[in-house]
Amino acid sequence: MFVRLAAHPLRWQLLTELADSDYRVRELATRVDQPQNLVSYHLRLLRDGGLVSATRSSFDGRDSYYHLNLDRCADALAESGAALHPALRSDRAPADQQRDVAVLFVCTGNSARSPIAEALLRHHTAGRMNAASAGSRPKQHMHPNTVQVLREEFDVDIAGQRPQHLDTLAERRFDHVITLCDKAREACPEFGHDPRRVHWSIADPTKAGDTDQSTYPAFRRTAVDINTRIRHLLPTLIHAPMEAPS
Repeated sequence: MFVRLAAHPLRWQLLTELADSDYRVRELATRVDQPQNLVSYHLRLLRDGGLVSATRSSFDGRDSYYHLNLDRCADALAESGAALHPALRSDRAPADQQRDVAVLFVCTGNSARSPIAEALLRHHTAGRMNAASAGSRPKQHMHPNTVQVLREEFDVDIAGQRPQHLDTLAERRFDHVITLCDKAREACPEFGHDPRRVHWSIADPTKAGDTDQSTYPAFRRTAVDINTRIRHLLPTLIHAPMEAPS
């Protein structure tokens, strides 16, 4: 099914764009230079096939962000290869080396989504990549569920970490800036050194209930989603071309 869905030139373009960042329909239409109704039609086919999903914007509920289902794409590719010939069955292994790459994760409060992403990138690279996180309107303290879910699900401890404002990192140089909430995407400033900008449209788990106990399942789902994205981000960080020294 993956081959049939992805073989269409426009659908392949859409998958390629979504492999880089989450986008709204009108943004995708601009990027692939096609009418919005045609893009919507092909996105629906990709959604029906499980290769992409859509979530309502937490900043503007009238909009939806489309997201590439990376695990489903990987599984579908593996199934396609194995169906063609057993020798094409692929077992993915983690990369054995990481480059010196600086990545900044941004959300509004810097108390849930972005510190989870920062912690998981450090975790998956054994601290060999330069990861940081910040917020456009940081909270006073890290959300307790952020600390709990990282400790219980990934054996990662960030109990001593505090949210910080984007302004505190204004002088630092980053190769990649990744926004994890729709509001932060609009508020995130430009960086003079022109890092690669990516958006992950992830709902705020703190809004899923009235108590820490009631929101914990949302924190777990959020951490799993971010963990999947981090694992698929790693090859991009490792193999992306480095900027030539000035």
